[in-house]
Amino acid sequence: MLNRVILMGRLVSDPELKTTTSGISVTSFRIAVDRSYVKAGAERQADFFDIVAWRNTAEFVCRNFGKGSLIAVDGQLQSRQYQAKDGTNRTVIEVVADNVSFTGERRDQSASYSQVRDNYSQVPATPVTPSYSNGSVDDFQEMPLDDDLPF
Repeated sequence: MLNRVILMGRLVSDPELKTTTSGISVTSFRIAVDRSYVKAGAERQADFFDIVAWRNTAEFVCRNFGKGSLIAVDGQLQSRQYQAKDGTNRTVIEVVADNVSFTGERRDQSASYSQVRDNYSQVPATPVTPSYSNGSVDDFQEMPLDDDLPF
């Protein structure tokens, strides 16, 4: 039998770390995953998935991800039933995360547009550090085309 789910999407809200009565860390969060197919003239659709992470994975998610963060989740699909306060039986289907990975910026390094805009006047001007993206063709030297490769 095989039960494997791999999803990549954006967090709908900030994850909140909780602790069970036995001291185990847990968090549940929802991600929005864009569908790959878009009908001509229509808006892109998204599917929403509930994710549960336990122990170190839960702590990692809460420490490094926030609302809007791009996240990759590898886990197992799980269903459970419970009785609601009104007495009706409910079924929940969720992904129990085994591994969570970065796919974009970390939360402490990223900022929303409004945070950047509001803090722009407080940021000191810093010189641009050189990189390959602002170089030119003249910065490189042509290599000889002999057949003696060093490897």
